[in-house]
Amino acid sequence: MTIQEILHNPEKFDFDVARLGDCTVPSPVEGATFVRPDSRTLFRHNAQYVEERIRAGLPVPSFEKAGPQEKIFHAPAWSRAAIVTCGGLCPGLNDVVKGLVQTLWFDYGVRHIFGVRYGLEGLVPSYGHEPMLLTPEDVDDIHQVGGTILGSSRGGQDTATIVDTLSHLNINMLFCIGGDGTLRAARDIAEEVLRRGLKISVVGVPKTIDNDLAFVGRSFGFETAVYETGRVITCAHVEAKGAPHGIGLVKLMGRDSGFIAAYAAIANSVVNLCLVPEVPFELEGEHGVLTALDRRFGIGKSHAVIVVAEGAGQDLMAGEERRDASGNILKKDIGTFLKKAIEDHFAAKGEKTSVKYFDPSYMIRSVPAQGADAIHCYMLAKNAVHAAMAGRTNCVVGKCADVYMLVPIALATAERQKVDPNGPLWQAVVDVTRQAEYMGYEPLVRG
Repeated sequence: MTIQEILHNPEKFDFDVARLGDCTVPSPVEGATFVRPDSRTLFRHNAQYVEERIRAGLPVPSFEKAGPQEKIFHAPAWSRAAIVTCGGLCPGLNDVVKGLVQTLWFDYGVRHIFGVRYGLEGLVPSYGHEPMLLTPEDVDDIHQVGGTILGSSRGGQDTATIVDTLSHLNINMLFCIGGDGTLRAARDIAEEVLRRGLKISVVGVPKTIDNDLAFVGRSFGFETAVYETGRVITCAHVEAKGAPHGIGLVKLMGRDSGFIAAYAAIANSVVNLCLVPEVPFELEGEHGVLTALDRRFGIGKSHAVIVVAEGAGQDLMAGEERRDASGNILKKDIGTFLKKAIEDHFAAKGEKTSVKYFDPSYMIRSVPAQGADAIHCYMLAKNAVHAAMAGRTNCVVGKCADVYMLVPIALATAERQKVDPNGPLWQAVVDVTRQAEYMGYEPLVRG
């Protein structure tokens, strides 16, 4: 089921966030503009789409607006919160942890905040990971460094055991920071909690450096990742220009969605070819990558820069399918594959080339969040706390058109967000790189 199919048939899906019960406790939050419990925000702010659905008597998809509420569900004095970070590292994890702790402590007066060590393993006693007690002093400067002070891990853990641990620790709010696998685990936890009749809010903060979660807007860490690609692509460009027929080849994150590669190509306009999972390509033939390099060098260009997303071109490589501990398909290495293919191609022609290959993935994902990205982390954290205190559960915090909103986890994980090959983003990539010309889809313009 694609995002577009969901939007065309919203009546078949539940856009409402689950609630643990009625909110009867006065909120201690001071100086805030409270959000009404029934306030909603449109997901698609397209006037024609909205008007057509209203005229046809069809529902318009909308989500609950996030923010502080005048009456809350959990009594702050009796509340105990747990925070867990899962999956791969991403810029901004520590910012989110800090934002959660500060909002719980200063806005609501919650004094029992546990940091769960090493992902969901920390909620399984047999692993022996003792939780950390977190205070504002403990998280005061963690935003200055990358990674997560809590540690992280991959792999599915037993849901029943996790809920047992939450119950034994008297946790009534669990904040899960992670991608689609983590959020699916959070959904299972929330459903098990409800089956047992427990009153535990399970709220996710969506973390995916690839920016591929549905209905949540731009994910934290993505902007910083694009910014960090600048240094690497600049180095690749310098190296490529330093040799006749020099080629700088950069592999960037993007298992199934090529947003980082696409934005990086636009932001660093020295890129000549951008290859993403959503747009199939071939090596040889009239429209192949190798032929594109021949065309570029054929018009007198002395170098080329290629950016490739890690999930691109998987159909070109042989090998058995493998998965990581979380069940994600492990991608075959398109970077080293392309490097060898390019070198073999020019060697077979008796032409010199120098291919410099860069894989900065771990360098990029482990840096601290920058600027607006760090602000986004804090706002996601703050609204996650507001949602949990109001008894919302089985949801994540997202953002659409500058409005923060609550999205059921089932919708956020329904389908990966992907680059539209016919959309304006990809058209901008094609324009800035000129790759349609190099790959033989448009007349080659010299100069």
